[in-house]
Amino acid sequence: MSAPRIPVTMKAVLWKGYGGYDQLEFRDDVPVPQPEDAAVLVQIGAASVNNTDINTRTGWYSRAVSDGTTDAGAALGFCGASAEDSGWTGTKHEFPRIQGADGCGRIVAVGRGVPTSRIGERVLIEPIIRLNVHGVPTIIYFGSECNGSFAEFTCVPSANAHAILSDLSDAELASFPCAYAAAEHMLERSQVAAGDEVLVTGASGGVGSAAVQLAIRRGARVIAVASPAKEDAVTALGASRVIARDADLIALLSHESVDVVIDVVGGGQFPQLLEVLRRRGRYAAAGAISGPIVELDLRTLYLKDIQLHGCTVFEPRVFRNLVGYIERGELRPVVAKVFALASIVAAQREFSAKKHAGKIVLRP
Repeated sequence: MSAPRIPVTMKAVLWKGYGGYDQLEFRDDVPVPQPEDAAVLVQIGAASVNNTDINTRTGWYSRAVSDGTTDAGAALGFCGASAEDSGWTGTKHEFPRIQGADGCGRIVAVGRGVPTSRIGERVLIEPIIRLNVHGVPTIIYFGSECNGSFAEFTCVPSANAHAILSDLSDAELASFPCAYAAAEHMLERSQVAAGDEVLVTGASGGVGSAAVQLAIRRGARVIAVASPAKEDAVTALGASRVIARDADLIALLSHESVDVVIDVVGGGQFPQLLEVLRRRGRYAAAGAISGPIVELDLRTLYLKDIQLHGCTVFEPRVFRNLVGYIERGELRPVVAKVFALASIVAAQREFSAKKHAGKIVLRP
């Protein structure tokens, strides 16, 4: 396929510094990046919003947020706060940055070492980027330590642009990468298998709704935790039971009643999550939307031989497997609403209100 004409400038959202929505600036004069060696230029068809976009912008990953608050803006004050350790890798960000961890689009140019036959391929972008920096294996995160998908074009290593054959729309495909890879990683780390009883918190969100589907795909039975208003949406994904998010889990499920807990919520309910785990149960976390500081009784942990898994960096096979699931129609995209990229503030406000089920998607 012949290479398309690529403009000199593009539309993009620039993240200017730690703080509120005022730190997001939509521009139409941002230079289009050029692919380096072993990299490709992707024209973005759609991108989606994740908790990490908000958490990174507000500096929530910083250890300065140590009081359990979910409002990192209040914690840092947005007034000269540098949040030196607020990146996913524990480093300070460089500004301006283009955020966006999820991206779907087409390759429109390639760098040296990449076959030109890749031009025209429809791709999903794997958000964990593995580099070799002066002989040292290094991991960075798409949209955090490098520019992401909140733009018309982006560059990624060729290995991170996974060709995909699917009848789904760009908006539907863009709902998969970050959330579904995170969910599959948690299920893999906690060794979810057929016959397991799995409790999924935050089950109406991006990662939670992915975990429900992916656990059922493995033959597990899923108990979902979600707000009553979203019960029908979560049940439609295949959950066998939906429990209100502020319910007494021990009273409803009893002690030692589930094999695995898949948690993106944390907060005050954390002790109950370990109580309802059976002996030798497995707990996996990839988020803390109700607060990062939790209470842990070590006696519960060691007397029940519980496994605790923190899940961020998934193995490359996780994303390759995910692409296969999508191509075979084994997963259902859950898109709540689509916004224009220029409306990113409205999109993030709606996302933060948590009244939706599934993903909020942006289209440049």
